[in-house]
Amino acid sequence: MTSATTGSTRNLLTDSPELYEARFPDPGRLSARWAEDCLRRHGAGPRVLDIGCGTGRDAAHLHGIGRTVTGADISPAMLDHARTHHPGPAYVRADLHGFDLGQAAFDAISCLDSAMLYCHTNDQLDGFLSSCRHALAPGGLLVTEMRNGAYFLGRTDLLDSPTVNEFTWQGATYRSTTTLTVDRTAQLLRRSRVWIADDGAEPVEQRSAWRLLFPQELRHLLAAHGFEVLELHDGPGPRTEPPWQEGLLPGRTTDADRLHLVARATGPDPAS
Repeated sequence: MTSATTGSTRNLLTDSPELYEARFPDPGRLSARWAEDCLRRHGAGPRVLDIGCGTGRDAAHLHGIGRTVTGADISPAMLDHARTHHPGPAYVRADLHGFDLGQAAFDAISCLDSAMLYCHTNDQLDGFLSSCRHALAPGGLLVTEMRNGAYFLGRTDLLDSPTVNEFTWQGATYRSTTTLTVDRTAQLLRRSRVWIADDGAEPVEQRSAWRLLFPQELRHLLAAHGFEVLELHDGPGPRTEPPWQEGLLPGRTTDADRLHLVARATGPDPAS
């Protein structure tokens, strides 16, 4: 994530993984359980790469139910936290724009919570998908979920006013004000988030962006990199309302604000 700050050069959340988990609690490991449901329904083998693993919660859950998991992230702070607080998986540093963790080394790759959308350019998307295809054994699965670019065609409800969130961690109250804007030329959803804490620290502004991908564009990109799309839908998923729960099957539409994807690697690696 790229960020710009006021009064500080730190990235408040990625430099403070404990704070990240306090802001985005997932005690039931909903994301990991949804990913496991996808893997199980499509018969994935045991070796899983969780790319963009963050604090390691999802990777550790998959490890705990018997999979052989590697968690990969670009943030050293996140990886240190994962090794200490969510042990079990192997954790490695890798850039999702392009990585090489071995040819056919995994039976499945998970990439959750819009991490794939930090690939802002076509070259970065190509780098991510070609790296995934190289890493997957023939027939391996790519499971990912992300914001849906098509949702922002004519809709402004997520853009009309800032979103305010407040939570308490280690005795301090943190308040964030988040504003989203669409950069149509770059096909990016840009986010500005200002943090204010009652511990006397100066306000921190952080900026990031996600690539907005459209369902048919995504199908085309995946086919070009040797993938067959098995599922592409807007829910239920771990970040939908209502959220996914065990026993729910994937939907058939791609109209809401999240996309959920399962794709299978077909044939030989195009890059080999």
